[in-house]
Amino acid sequence: MAPVEPTFVEQFTPKLITVLREGYGFKNFRADVLAGLTVAIVAIPLSMAIAIASGVSPDRGLYTAVVGGFVVSLLSGSRYQIGGPAGAFIVLVSVTVALHGVEGLILATLLSGIIQLVIGLFRLGTFIKYIPFPVTIGFTAGISVIIFASQLTGLLGLTLAGKEPGELIPKLMAIGEALPTISTAAVVVSLLSIAVIVAIRRFRPNWPAMLIAVGIASVAVWALGLPVETIGTRFGGIPQTLPTPALPAISLERIAEVLPAALSFALLGSIESLLSAVVADSMSGHRHRSNCELMAQGFANIAAPLFGGFCVTGTIARTATNVRSGAHGPIAGMLHAVFLLLFMLIAAPLAWFIPLAALGAVLAVVAWNMAERHAFAMLLRASRSDAVILMTTFLLVIFRDLIEGILVGFGIGALLFLHRMAQSVKVENARSLIDENKLDSVNGNGRKPYDADLDADPAVAVHRISGAFFFGAAANVGEELDRLDEHARAYVIDFSEVSMIDSSGAATIEGFMHKAHGRKAPVYIVGARPAIRRTLLVHGIKPPHVRFRNDLTEAVGAAHSRTAPGRRRGADEEEEVAAA
Repeated sequence: MAPVEPTFVEQFTPKLITVLREGYGFKNFRADVLAGLTVAIVAIPLSMAIAIASGVSPDRGLYTAVVGGFVVSLLSGSRYQIGGPAGAFIVLVSVTVALHGVEGLILATLLSGIIQLVIGLFRLGTFIKYIPFPVTIGFTAGISVIIFASQLTGLLGLTLAGKEPGELIPKLMAIGEALPTISTAAVVVSLLSIAVIVAIRRFRPNWPAMLIAVGIASVAVWALGLPVETIGTRFGGIPQTLPTPALPAISLERIAEVLPAALSFALLGSIESLLSAVVADSMSGHRHRSNCELMAQGFANIAAPLFGGFCVTGTIARTATNVRSGAHGPIAGMLHAVFLLLFMLIAAPLAWFIPLAALGAVLAVVAWNMAERHAFAMLLRASRSDAVILMTTFLLVIFRDLIEGILVGFGIGALLFLHRMAQSVKVENARSLIDENKLDSVNGNGRKPYDADLDADPAVAVHRISGAFFFGAAANVGEELDRLDEHARAYVIDFSEVSMIDSSGAATIEGFMHKAHGRKAPVYIVGARPAIRRTLLVHGIKPPHVRFRNDLTEAVGAAHSRTAPGRRRGADEEEEVAAA
């Protein structure tokens, strides 16, 4: 029985409604409270670190996590998705800020939300799952390199001569020139923070390693009076409340300027969010609603910039933490946003003492974990095609552009897939299939006894096509058909193993049909499925030039009769056309 397709309403029903319909009690709420608190503790340093690395103030990272995170969980198509600022956006956001300023970033984020709503509404999220695995790994590995490189200045406490370049090679050259300004105190704080994170994850994996490391570093800097730059010395701390919602300046000229950035945000955010939802599915055993998820991301990216936030997406690390912490449903993600807001209301003054070197260490660890080193090495060994896709995506992401890396990697992957599919389509001699029918009369299935002359008649060419007969394979199949014996007086082509055919495949058969007709050789097509036969008929592949048969032995018998000496071809052909 074919599966029933979900209705439009079912596809866009948030998981929050699904969870509440299942029954939601105090035990479930307690689990969500603990999970939400755990994720919030992880999100506090990450949100500020990602914002700073993106070229904006740390409070904007918290606004994004609070407003965007709440809306994502409220409307999400995943039970466990945690929304907020993500490391994958650091490069795109920093470039957008450099080109268009913070106001431009806010407008681009709002437009990206509208684009995601359109993608979700037209149910295009389903197609994002077709991005090849090597593209995903190459992309995340490239992002990890970029993030780590962006933190070298903070980790080493360097003072650059000018503005830090965005491109990798110029960035590394500028960092190299600034090495004489290295700060011993910043290096000590960075190494201390990394050591604390690694040690806690090794011996106490359930503890909030990043928050503890940032806390220890902050206390050390304050107590010892270390000359290290902090959030307070650079940004003057963070506000204790959310700003009043406001629209950015909107004009057609401004929209045209930031539209490329908005498209990049929408595409990257959609990919990242659905990857995060897939990770949550694999960990929990539940299934997300991809298009509903994109709608949630769209609404979040409209809401967050109204409060001064920027790009929101599903975050893999925080979502995985949510699942591992025992969350029951989306309320955990909503509570995580509430806890972040309480942190701003109560503990914002403490952010003054957080050293930027410690936040750089947090992102350095994030970059190391993002690199997917084992998967990267595995794909390099797996096959030449996987290695090509992987390295192309990886290098383009690092040295060119994130979206360009994804699109080119996807394009190469699609071409290689089409090539493999084309190679899998075969044209081969099908007479061996006739041998299987020799005992039909003995089995009592009503067929006529097998005639040994059927597969001994050189005047009848019998061949089978197998596989997906699409445009990628049409040229190869056409060449094989051209090689068929030109002296044959009839052709039987077995279509029983053809899974699908497109217009290119049908045009190839049509061309062969006309060549055979020119030689006055009848063509029989055997075992074509209804959909395939319909496509062939639309292309003019029909009697009297081609006859369709359901059984190979029957078709060979008819062809043999047509080619037998002494038979009147015209009368036989009229009989065949009438039967068809």
